[in-house]
Amino acid sequence: MRSIKYRELKRMYELNGPEKTVEHLEESLKSGALKPEDFSIRELAEATLSPDRVRQMDPRHGGACLLEAGDGVDVTAFSNITGQVVQAKILEAYEQEAFVVSKLVDTIPTRLDGERIPGIGRISDEAAEVRPGMPYPSLGFGEDYIETPQTTKRGFIVPVTKEAIFFDRTHLILQRAAEVGEVLGLNKEKRLIDLLIGAANNYKWKGANYNTYSNAGTGASPDGDWINQTTEELVDWTDVDAAEQLFADILDPNTGEPVLIQATTVLVMPAYRHAAHRIFNAAEIHYAPGDGATTTVAANPLGNYTVVESRLAYRRIMAFGEESEQAKKWWFIGDFRKSFAYMENWPITVTQSPANSEADFNQDIVARFKASERGAAAVINPRYVVRSTGAGDGSGS
Repeated sequence: MRSIKYRELKRMYELNGPEKTVEHLEESLKSGALKPEDFSIRELAEATLSPDRVRQMDPRHGGACLLEAGDGVDVTAFSNITGQVVQAKILEAYEQEAFVVSKLVDTIPTRLDGERIPGIGRISDEAAEVRPGMPYPSLGFGEDYIETPQTTKRGFIVPVTKEAIFFDRTHLILQRAAEVGEVLGLNKEKRLIDLLIGAANNYKWKGANYNTYSNAGTGASPDGDWINQTTEELVDWTDVDAAEQLFADILDPNTGEPVLIQATTVLVMPAYRHAAHRIFNAAEIHYAPGDGATTTVAANPLGNYTVVESRLAYRRIMAFGEESEQAKKWWFIGDFRKSFAYMENWPITVTQSPANSEADFNQDIVARFKASERGAAAVINPRYVVRSTGAGDGSGS
């Protein structure tokens, strides 16, 4: 634990102002130069509110007004600095590594509560030739659009009580902040996973609703047919090849050309983590024709893939109704950033309540910090991801 000089911190606050001081703390916490655990809520209160005010939190004194004006008392400094520490802990839990799918998709800022995103009605490449003296054709927005779902707001309040300051229960405050960040991050991750596995479907293209995954159709229909699921179990390179071949048959409905995809990511369940790394990281692969011919050895062409695993996805697949043994075999391949996104009205944001609130008198809550975020998980274009249920009997759903 680092030794923080709280008097110097208060002096910096007085000289540089709240904005620059909070900005400095934010940068230090982001870079790791400081950690939320380095702070003591009592020592911070003594430096900003004064030792006398902290002693008055002892219930034996009774009747003292903690946040009354007086020399040496800076309620704003205490709230701002504490808020920065609480925010850092919330963000740390919100962005933890376990939330795999949240890191595989793009976050798209939006000011709308659900919106219509237009696409470009692409024209055939035969029309790209321009004869001498002839005008260039225009490429405008056609009747190609998707509609994203309405956004929802989620949030919690982290209270800082008189007892937490007096008894220096910094760890308890940080624990609550971590729980808030984890719950909000987990909820976001689960909503994205439900779209990825097909438990929820909100793809609305040109006014019609579609399931994310389909195992029927030609892939060429202007009505949106595509085949992007298989039942191959992830055993060797041939199973990856079978999924890749599906991409070759999925066509852009506007041009009839294959979708332009560079599949880069494979998501597997924990039970197939080692199998996946063996398949994708092998130095070479063996082609065995099966007719008695000589086996051919070649360099592994699958080295461009990134393999990730998700325990949460595995649990959500079982919640979707799949048995444990079968849920272990599910895997996904494609370009997740082109298929899914998180439409975000505002990122996770921490605000603080004003001083001398009623909660201070009624509940001995000195400060409160509200964390909230608003957004929605959305399917942008399902044609860029393939799902395999590993059923091996053609019964994938």
